[in-house]
Amino acid sequence: MTHVIAVVSAVPAPEIPAPSLAPNEVVPLLIGSTVGEIERELVLQTLARCDGNRTRAARVLGVSVRTLRNKIRQYSAEGIDVPAPSD
Repeated sequence: MTHVIAVVSAVPAPEIPAPSLAPNEVVPLLIGSTVGEIERELVLQTLARCDGNRTRAARVLGVSVRTLRNKIRQYSAEGIDVPAPSD
C-alpha cells in the first residue's frame, strides 16, 4: 500500500484591520437581523475594504471567487449597490 502526502501552503489573507466598534455598536447590527442580512453586510463591507477586488475579498471571507461572484450577482438582482472594482 502506498501513502501519498500532500504539502499545501496557504496564502495568507491580506491584513485588513478590524473595525474598532464598541460592543454596544455591534450588537444592534446583529440583534433582529437575519443571517442573510448579516452575511450580505459582511460581503459588501469586505468588498469595499478590498477596493472592489473580488479575488482579495473572497480570500478574506474564506469563500471561493465563484461563490462571491454568485452572491454579488444575487445582490445586484435585488437592487443592492455592490462596490465596483477600482482601477
